[in-house]
Amino acid sequence: QMVESGGGSVQAGGSLRLSCSAAVRRGYIPYYCMAWFRQAPGKEREAVGMIRGDGVTTYADSVLGRFTLSKDNPKATLYLQMNSLKPEDTAMYYCAAGYFACSSASSSTDFAVWGQGTQVTVSS
Repeated sequence: QMVESGGGSVQAGGSLRLSCSAAVRRGYIPYYCMAWFRQAPGKEREAVGMIRGDGVTTYADSVLGRFTLSKDNPKATLYLQMNSLKPEDTAMYYCAAGYFACSSASSSTDFAVWGQGTQVTVSS
């Protein structure tokens, strides 16, 4: 139901844009909250950013000012623009979605729908 793309390998300071296709049917996003999470080897999955149907967006402190979430509703796609990438951004990035009003207090266990993940590797 959720298909991520756009991962890859970049040098520190570079940029990547991740995409997450969420269409149940064309032009329609059924979820009220969509989010990006990431998980590095040996670490817990952490939220990167979330965007709600009312436009409220939250970001992890570690990516604030560098990453930007956006949605293209006609394409039913969620994007994560990542600029000024750092080696510590290296992780598997997952798209997630839910039917609830997510916030910065929401955790990965609150989300029922997940993609398969896309790898982002940032070299120094």
